[in-house]
Amino acid sequence: MEIQLWRELLDPYQLAVDELVLKFSHMISEFRNSNKYSPIEQVHGRVKKISSILDKMQKKHISMEELEDCIDDIAGVRIICQFVEDIDRVVDIIRKRSDMEIKEEKDYITNMKDSGYRSYHVIIWYDVQTFDGPKRIQAEIQIRTLAMDFWATIEHSLQYKYKGNMPEHIKDKLSSASNAIILLDTEMSQVRDEIMDAQNMFQVKAKIVSDILINIQNLYRVANKREIVKIQDEFFSVYSTEDIEKLDRFSKQLDIISEGYRAQSLY
Repeated sequence: MEIQLWRELLDPYQLAVDELVLKFSHMISEFRNSNKYSPIEQVHGRVKKISSILDKMQKKHISMEELEDCIDDIAGVRIICQFVEDIDRVVDIIRKRSDMEIKEEKDYITNMKDSGYRSYHVIIWYDVQTFDGPKRIQAEIQIRTLAMDFWATIEHSLQYKYKGNMPEHIKDKLSSASNAIILLDTEMSQVRDEIMDAQNMFQVKAKIVSDILINIQNLYRVANKREIVKIQDEFFSVYSTEDIEKLDRFSKQLDIISEGYRAQSLY
């Protein structure tokens, strides 16, 4: 196939990847803007390289006519979670979405591969609007923890290097590392509540500080310089206590001051 034809074939898949990454990224923002814990930590996407598509076609004896029907991971999205428990929550979110139709689910966490690979795969049907009209394509969503992703990235690189003929001593090392990853995820799950509390406190504090700084910036336009300096000094004093409740009270007092200046400006 000519290069230009490959580009035409893959363009809708790139569009799907871009849209899916944007949607899941926005989901992260929605959770965090609502001061809620996001089960999604990171999201990445890619369109399978032509060389990888050709390798898969050759390995599975797939013709050009069968390409789009038989290869379901041309468009790929990877969702990274902090904890194993988050994976089920993300899968449930995908199941409930009206813009993604699940074709198949592959649970490699409960049913770990012999190599030690662990991940949850969801194959979806997704509609994109192209220059020639709507097109329904397949996309693979991989959902895994940070630890699982680290292991899978290393394993993928080694598989590429050895072309499926990995030496036994390296396989053994990967197997040991996979067991260590399982232990790590288990240990992290046991302190999940404490980690989530710490992260939520950080998010809440960041939001309060952002609101305060916006208020101070707006006051520069209407208040006198001496009052602004006083407010800033008080803010730094409260911030240094690392007390979120005091910071929140200061923010609410600043809201009242700002409202007072806004009311004056109306008259």
